[in-house]
Amino acid sequence: MPGGKLNIIIFVLSLILLSGCKKNDIKKTDSIHRGWRKITRSDVVEQKDVPVYSYRITAEYPHDTTAFTEGFLMDGGFLYESTGLNGRSRLMKIDLETGKILMERKLDPQYFGEGIAILNDKIFQLTYKSNIGFIYDKNTFDILDTFYYPTQGWGFTSDGKNLIMSDGTEILHFLDPHTLKQTRYIVVSDSKGKIGYINELEYVDGKIFANVWTTDFIAIISPQTGKILGWVDLTGIYTERTSQRNADVLNGIAYNERTKRLLVTGKNWKKIFEIEIIQGKNKR
Repeated sequence: MPGGKLNIIIFVLSLILLSGCKKNDIKKTDSIHRGWRKITRSDVVEQKDVPVYSYRITAEYPHDTTAFTEGFLMDGGFLYESTGLNGRSRLMKIDLETGKILMERKLDPQYFGEGIAILNDKIFQLTYKSNIGFIYDKNTFDILDTFYYPTQGWGFTSDGKNLIMSDGTEILHFLDPHTLKQTRYIVVSDSKGKIGYINELEYVDGKIFANVWTTDFIAIISPQTGKILGWVDLTGIYTERTSQRNADVLNGIAYNERTKRLLVTGKNWKKIFEIEIIQGKNKR
C-alpha cells in the first residue's frame, strides 16, 4: 500500500478512537505554569534544605534488555511493565524472580507506551504524544476503554483513590479514576523553584517517588504541596551501563510490598535492583 494512503488510514482511525475517548479537563501545561528547570547534580548535593539519601542493594533480578522501560510497578506479587518506542511498545506481566513474561499485549505501532497505574483491577496506561490512554482488564489485558488528555503522557501511579500523572513538566495531575477528570494538580518544586522532567512515578507510604529524566536521582515529593521532601542518589547503581551499548537512562520505580523495599531499573538495563534507602555512602 502506498505510504500516503496508509498515513491517511492511520489518521482517520486515530480520529475515530479519539472521538470515543473519555474526555477530561486537564489543562495544557502552558496554560498553568512555566519556568521550570532541569536539575543538576550540584542542585541536589549542594542544597541543605532536604536530605539526600543513598542506597544499599539487597537483591538483583533479571530485566529484558529490549524493554525501554516507561511504566513499572508491582501488584499482587507480580511485576507489570510498560515499554516505549513506536513499534516496540508493550504491556507485560512478569515473574520478578525469573524475568519470565506471563502475559503480554503489544501496542499498535503508532503508539509510544508510557506510564501505567493499577486501580480497581484495571490497568491505566499512558502514551507519549498521542493524547490517548488505554484502560485494560488487569486479568486479561483486554481493552475496556480509552481516555483523552491534552498533554504528553509520562509517568503514572495511584494513591489508592486517585490516579497521579506526570507530563514531563513540573506538574503532577490528580485524576478521578472513574471519570478521568482532573481533580487537582501540584507543582513540584524545591527552594530554588520549579523542577521539570518529572518522569516515572511510584506512590509509597504517603509520598510520591519520581524519576527525574536524564538524572540518577529519585525525587521524594509531597502529594499535598509538591515540595521536594528528599532525594535518593542512585549514582553508580548500574555498573554495566557504559559497556552495554543499548543501555539508556535510569527509569522505573516499583514498591515490593513483600520486602518493603524499592525496585529500580532503567531503559534496556539487564538488571532490576532491589534497594534499601540509607543515609551515607552507597553500599553494594
